Amino acid sequence: MSAHTNDIQIIRQGNKPLFAVIPYEDYLDLLGKKQESEANPTIPHDVVGLVINNGWNLVKAWRRHLGLSQKELAKRAGISQPALSQIEHSDNLRSATLEKLARAMELKPEQLVD
Repeated sequence: MSAHTNDIQIIRQGNKPLFAVIPYEDYLDLLGKKQESEANPTIPHDVVGLVINNGWNLVKAWRRHLGLSQKELAKRAGISQPALSQIEHSDNLRSATLEKLARAMELKPEQLVD
């Protein structure tokens, strides 16, 4: 559990502790559950807008949203810049490639799939 003693609130009746209130994230950790955002990754409205308004795929939209150049993302992902350019104009991406790109952008692979 990642709770710090400062994050726990003890509710008392007289001198007797009745309840301990902890942050929700710590509660989920205790239950062994992931937070909703970790279990169901989302795509920001701005990224969706870039896809719709420009006809881009999610890889390019995310890259632009994150302010990364093709050269920088390609280097992070361990691929060439021309390969990334091709990926940004493709709809059929290999799962291994999606995983590399997701890691490079600190995303979940599901966030790169339409």
